[in-house]
Amino acid sequence: MSEPEREAQAPLEGMRCDFCGQIVPRVRRVALDSGYDRLQIRHAERYACPTCSEKKERQRTGLDRG
Repeated sequence: MSEPEREAQAPLEGMRCDFCGQIVPRVRRVALDSGYDRLQIRHAERYACPTCSEKKERQRTGLDRG
């Protein structure tokens, strides 16, 4: 079996970011912060890669409107 065939059959390592769709080694989820409580509100849990997590945090805190 060639290397590309082996890679095609190997399972993906890491987790998929629910925001950008990239496979990354780790994801984050902010559930509690001052004035922010996602544990009491019914919602779909979504996990973000570090880049998306930082962007989401800036939007949540009002530092980034985009």
